[in-house]
Amino acid sequence: MLLIFMNHSCIQKLFSIKYPILQGPFGGGLSSVELVAAVSNAGGLGGYGAYQLQPGEIEELIADIRKKTNQPFNINLWVNDADIEAAQLSDENYAAIANNYKPFFDELNIPLPPKPEAAYSKFEQQAEVILKCKPAVFSFVFGIPDKTILIECKKQGIKTIGAATTLDEAVTLEEANVDAIIASGFEAGGHRPSFLKPAEDSLHGTFVLVSQIAKNVKTPVIAAGGIADAGGVKATMELGASAVQIGTAFLACKESGASDIYRSIIFSDRAKYTTLTKSFTGRLGRGTSGVVAENSSNLPTLPFPLQTKFMSPLRKAAEEQGKTEMLTYWMGQNASLVKFKDVNTLFKSLLQGFDE
Repeated sequence: MLLIFMNHSCIQKLFSIKYPILQGPFGGGLSSVELVAAVSNAGGLGGYGAYQLQPGEIEELIADIRKKTNQPFNINLWVNDADIEAAQLSDENYAAIANNYKPFFDELNIPLPPKPEAAYSKFEQQAEVILKCKPAVFSFVFGIPDKTILIECKKQGIKTIGAATTLDEAVTLEEANVDAIIASGFEAGGHRPSFLKPAEDSLHGTFVLVSQIAKNVKTPVIAAGGIADAGGVKATMELGASAVQIGTAFLACKESGASDIYRSIIFSDRAKYTTLTKSFTGRLGRGTSGVVAENSSNLPTLPFPLQTKFMSPLRKAAEEQGKTEMLTYWMGQNASLVKFKDVNTLFKSLLQGFDE
């Protein structure tokens, strides 16, 4: 097998990896040490979504990953990890918004939960751990870290990756001197990490976005969104991407932190139908269509991450009662193409996209 074209090799050299394949970092407990290690050991770049973890937990996590692999890996954080309003939500505003969702809670015969505790950003403290523990790669979404953090990453030899959902965001990331840019198309599963304009105004397809960014920036571009097989890999490479980041296909693997229920849904007919919704977290994200998402598209949500905490009892009850049709499970628009259930088999199949 011959990896094609010189622009692809720049990512391999940049991150010291064998193949230009990155595993999408998942939040909400969907990442796992085992998945990160398996992908990195296979020659790609494993990634862990750590934005929900406390700084001390991130330090322990990095140590645990290093016990499983001596290869480079990526730790991902959210620059904007809490809406300003999440620190000052009044009881009145909570009640007004929460009551809109009461019919869904009634369906499961559970009460509305009390108002979640105020939430504040952890990013600055989390970034300190990154600089202390020095993972090979630090990726971030929902904005750009302060330049002092990025400068220190350069000094420490930590490679940085920023996520863009528009060309303007990619240009801004290049001006910040990041090492690589993820072009995140709207087909991608999970949250839309827009930061210059609202996510609803930043919905560009992967092919369009990769082409635009690759032609307008010099920084290596990593394609993400709707890439689930070798055909998707080959297509985005031909448009100018230097690497691919793949989420749902790795999420379906036994090494991920996904539950058996979650994996079964990825391999079911429900994977054919995805939608963009704010209902479960307060920020726009792509996942399977479900009763709640379909019937709450016009409802206001609590500020992030309070909506996530508010909806957590509903998610738990729905799974316990076998009413998963009510829920949205994060996955990309091409989830129905996912076939493989372990990292090594999936990885071998993806490498066919690099055949000359």
